[in-house]
Amino acid sequence: MTDASRGAPHDEAHGEALGVRLNWLRAAVLGANDGIVSTAGLVVGVAGATGSRATLLTAGLAGLLAGSMSMAAGEYVSVSTQRDSEKAALAVERRELREQPEEELQELTGMLADRGLSPEVAREAAVQLTERDALRAHARMELGINPDELANPWHAAGASFLAFTVGALLPLLAIVLPPSSLRLPVTVLSVLAALCLTGWWSARLGAAAVGPAVLRNVGGGALAMAVTYGAGSLLGAVGV
Repeated sequence: MTDASRGAPHDEAHGEALGVRLNWLRAAVLGANDGIVSTAGLVVGVAGATGSRATLLTAGLAGLLAGSMSMAAGEYVSVSTQRDSEKAALAVERRELREQPEEELQELTGMLADRGLSPEVAREAAVQLTERDALRAHARMELGINPDELANPWHAAGASFLAFTVGALLPLLAIVLPPSSLRLPVTVLSVLAALCLTGWWSARLGAAAVGPAVLRNVGGGALAMAVTYGAGSLLGAVGV
């Protein structure tokens, strides 16, 4: 066995692990971005209607908790559905391996041949993979699933809750801590700066152009704050 062949599975494992980490990191950045924008829009809108620190704090905390719980619940349901689908697919594959092993071996041979192996080498590789762990081989080649790393809904829910909360804390603290005359400018500037950072980070993680991503992020956040502030000011002016 050559050094290259010995290193291939190791490199592949590292590549898969890196992909998983990048996906989690990208989801965390997007969750934090949602927390920043939604909470900023809420507290800036309330600030347009009232200058009461207690009201701003109450509204901000309510928005933070509602948003983080909604994100966590949504992610839990989504990932639970994905996990159920993965388990069902594995159950079907397990039954097929038990009931028709030769057909499954031929199927695996064909998939390996489609990747460039000669028929003889593909057959030998399929036999060895089947002898080692037939379910794992078919799950990864046919379904794109790692049986040992099924999606975990609790991890996803916890990560979404934490990411949203971290993002939401910035506009909440920015609106309640400064003096009343500085609340709005401090909040707007801190939110726009944070959106620049999350836009840059998400673009880098996705290997996309940084400039357009930052402009979209900042523009969307600025529009959200402008709309909610206008609505809050209008409601405050009419005494609602």
